[in-house]
Amino acid sequence: MSDIADAIIWASGGTVPGAPANATRARVINLSLGGAGACDATTQAAINSARSRNTVVVVAAGNANSDAANTVPANCAGVITVGAVGRGGARAYYSNYGSLVDVSAPGGDQTSATANGVLSTLNTGTTRPGSDSYAYYQGTSMATPHVVGVVALMLARAPALTPDDVEPRLQPSTRPLPVTCTAGC
Repeated sequence: MSDIADAIIWASGGTVPGAPANATRARVINLSLGGAGACDATTQAAINSARSRNTVVVVAAGNANSDAANTVPANCAGVITVGAVGRGGARAYYSNYGSLVDVSAPGGDQTSATANGVLSTLNTGTTRPGSDSYAYYQGTSMATPHVVGVVALMLARAPALTPDDVEPRLQPSTRPLPVTCTAGC
């Protein structure tokens, strides 16, 4: 978690010992990652640090079909937590849910076909760059970049927006989920 915290701080323009200064700080950060547990002090401090530099932090809700309150960093304060919807617009069967999920976006649903996922870029390299390729995936990690893109457009249009300004402007542009998803929807 300390490497992730350092990455959040560095990407937002903060100082990380041993790392060069970041000349092109991010206004929005995508955290398509997570694990079980409570938000730890190190991660929360990094998020707070990024927000103090006016950076919006958007995180994946998780893929355990459980309450996002049990997933870090989805349960950290000051983040926009993103769930996933399937092809029909309902909550994807794998997506975490609950009061901490702020918005949802297309995350893919590969139960009927691999191509019903979200097409993502890949690289075959393990220790250095290899060949570029593509593959279909599903998950809240596929949904989160959609929201990050919208936030980036919002910030491009209105650069004075703060992290506290973004979520209340983002949520009214969404619609309620049409149905409750059950396994296989």
